[in-house]
Amino acid sequence: MVAMTSTVDRGPRRGLHRAWIVAGVAGVAIIGAAGFRATPGVLITPLQEEFGWTRGTISLAVSVNLVLFGLTAPFAAALMDRLGMRRVVAGALLLVALGSGLTVFMTESWQLVACWGVLVGLGTGSMALVFVATVTERWFVRHRGVVTGVLTAAGAAGQLVFLPLLAWIAEGTGWRAAALVVTAAALAVVPLVWFLLHDRPQDVGRTALGAAPDAAPAPARPAGGAARRALTVLTGAARTRSFWFLAGGFAICGASTNGLVGTHFIPAAHDHGMAETAAAGLLALVGLFDIVGTVLSGWLSDRVDPRILLAAYYGLRGLSLLVLPSLFSATTEPSMLIFIIFYGLDWVATVPPTVALCRAAYGADGAVVFGWVFASHQVGAAFAAVAAGVTRDHLGHYDAAWYGAGLLCGLATVMSLLVARHRGAGPDAARPAPVAAGPGRPA
Repeated sequence: MVAMTSTVDRGPRRGLHRAWIVAGVAGVAIIGAAGFRATPGVLITPLQEEFGWTRGTISLAVSVNLVLFGLTAPFAAALMDRLGMRRVVAGALLLVALGSGLTVFMTESWQLVACWGVLVGLGTGSMALVFVATVTERWFVRHRGVVTGVLTAAGAAGQLVFLPLLAWIAEGTGWRAAALVVTAAALAVVPLVWFLLHDRPQDVGRTALGAAPDAAPAPARPAGGAARRALTVLTGAARTRSFWFLAGGFAICGASTNGLVGTHFIPAAHDHGMAETAAAGLLALVGLFDIVGTVLSGWLSDRVDPRILLAAYYGLRGLSLLVLPSLFSATTEPSMLIFIIFYGLDWVATVPPTVALCRAAYGADGAVVFGWVFASHQVGAAFAAVAAGVTRDHLGHYDAAWYGAGLLCGLATVMSLLVARHRGAGPDAARPAPVAAGPGRPA
């Protein structure tokens, strides 16, 4: 008799589940992507001093980066379904390395836009939070919320690891050396992704962590092109009210984090006499406390209505930003450290509940829908990056930008509470049968 083999997992196996290895590799890539994307905050002052470009001009490159970081996300999610995570993420890392490396040769501001705005924006956008949603959707049934929180926090860890190092290098050796460090780091991650980031559990004869041993594997490849699927999903989701409330709130989220604080906190602190390395250290501390806040948020998203969590996060963030202008000084005062801790706990704690709501409302299309919601996050971030830079150029300070972002967070609080409640969100996440979006089914 000939022995028959199967790629379906027949039961539990001893040792570490392959899902944890995939999550670990994804975490390394996400750490790098976050650090690469946050680098312009360190380079604004050196570029201004060397080339004489205004902060508004430099912020334009950051803005393009942020827009592409977001707009790439839904197409990257669909492309991961079509080509696999490994190919998409490896290609994204090569784009980052190319974009960062070419900046050392630039002499004109448009070259900064092309390299750091376009190439790095496309690369980091392909490793954005839709990557988190894709990994957790494919590889995890149990611990999905916690893993979402941990991988989201990996982005904050990238900020924590890279910002102080790059600020120290830029101050001591020059900004070109910092850009080359980013290139080397991106290239170093490529082999890890290529050999260890498996696309789906069935590719290695396993089922997702927590799935029944006889669970049917997910379809290996959806029909149709990636771009067409991304646009089709957007068309269906856009017919639901919840999509616009989630997208609007997340646009404000981006404006009040990456666009404003992530881009302009260091130069704003420098305006008040603080050394750039000290300001970069404070911004890195935001990443440290964000790790705690986001992991906790992931845990809560499995147990508490995500709408309530989002409303609380936005409301508290808005209050902290209204206080921030009075806290800047030449030295690091205790009041600023309190802000850093409080703001850090809230930095991207919004992601796990937003992912949970997208998954509950839009089912199998949840990762792609979240990609579009995340795109709105980056559009908001891009607007805030440019607006804050122009505000600083014209008024000589950033106060109006901080106050405006604080008030917008209040609007995001209201939007979060207006998102429709879906079976499968929050404490009911273990129940199947999410509500699918479509032309005849409002959310």
